[in-house]
Amino acid sequence: MSEASRTLTVVIPIRVKPHGGRKAMVTPGVLALERRQDITLIKAVARAFRWRRMLETGRFATINELAATEKINSSYVSRVLRLTLLAPDIVEAILDGRQPEGMTLPGLMEPFPMEWQRQNHAAPRPGA
Repeated sequence: MSEASRTLTVVIPIRVKPHGGRKAMVTPGVLALERRQDITLIKAVARAFRWRRMLETGRFATINELAATEKINSSYVSRVLRLTLLAPDIVEAILDGRQPEGMTLPGLMEPFPMEWQRQNHAAPRPGA
């Protein structure tokens, strides 16, 4: 048996796609089956709820005080805190990696509807 007859070549089509602030190699069909966890988005949601809890418990009296302690711009803190106003099913989808493909932290930093029902209708849909 020759060397060439024992060689097996496997071709796997992949594409590079931005994913959670990084680039990931994606094979066809795999992303649909696996979780698409956006670590950047998950961290921002967790941070938002932690900051809200700190404000609600009185650890910080104002957003400015919180921002100064965290060494972050108060405008950024305010925009991240808005993530606590997302509908519970959207927060759960983000944490589970089931958020719509177009849902990213920069997109959620923009104003969004406060009513949960309108948020679900306004959420980006895959392929949109």
